[in-house]
Amino acid sequence: MAKFDQEILKAELSVGEVAERSGVAVSAIHFYEEKGLISSRRNKGNQRRFKRDVLRIISLIKVAQGLGIPLEAIKNALDTMPKNRQPTGEDWQKLSKKWKEDLNERIAKMTLMRDQLNHCIGCGCLSLKECPLRNPLDKLSKKGTGAVLLE
Repeated sequence: MAKFDQEILKAELSVGEVAERSGVAVSAIHFYEEKGLISSRRNKGNQRRFKRDVLRIISLIKVAQGLGIPLEAIKNALDTMPKNRQPTGEDWQKLSKKWKEDLNERIAKMTLMRDQLNHCIGCGCLSLKECPLRNPLDKLSKKGTGAVLLE
C-alpha cells in the first residue's frame, strides 16, 4: 500500500504530520492548542494525536489571521462550532458573516485615515489641537489636560 493510501486510512495525525500537512510550524500548533483553538489527545506513549479535522480548523485560523482577526475573536468563533464534526461551508458562512462586518468597519476607518493623511503631512503632527486623525474637531479638549490619548 502506498504511503498516501496509508495516511488516508489513518484516523489520527501526529503533531509533525499536522505541521507538514498544514504548512504550520510545530510550535504554532502547540501555541494554538495552548490557546484552546485546537485540541489533541495523548496516546499511551504520551504523544499528541490530532483528529484529521484539525487540518481544516488550522486553515480557518490561518485565513482569519491573514484578515487581521485577533486570536481571541477566532477562538470565540470556533467555540460556537460543533465539536463532533469537521467545519462545513455553512459553518464558515456563519463565522465569516461576523468577521465581514468587523472587516468592513476597519476598512471604513482605514479609508478615512488614508484620506486624511494629506492633512497630517502638512501639519507634521505639530498641532494636536487640529489633528484630524488623533483629535478630530478638538474633541479631546472636553476631557481636560494631560495624557488623555493613552490607549
